[in-house]
Amino acid sequence: MSSFDFSRMMKQAQALSGQMQQIQEELKRRTAEATVGGGMVRAVVNGKLELLKLEIDPQAVDPRDVRMLQDLVVAAVNQAMTRAQELAQQEMARAVGLPPFGGGGPHA
Repeated sequence: MSSFDFSRMMKQAQALSGQMQQIQEELKRRTAEATVGGGMVRAVVNGKLELLKLEIDPQAVDPRDVRMLQDLVVAAVNQAMTRAQELAQQEMARAVGLPPFGGGGPHA
């Protein structure tokens, strides 16, 4: 009859918790970006899904077409967020020893 080693399980849980904290810190430093509108709007997001930078080409600012600029900003931020989520998923999978998934590597 095998015995359950609670102490060993707790040590493994603590090690995993430490790894997760390290990943969270690393994700703060990693970035993902997206550019839309032929380079008119660029968004940079970190792996914690925080918008770090939003660049707007002055040519994209047309007071008669504010709606287009708003759409470009939303598109750029959403794409950057998606890429940052993929980055976070890849880091988590790597930490627990799973093979990478998704369509490719980080977009940073």
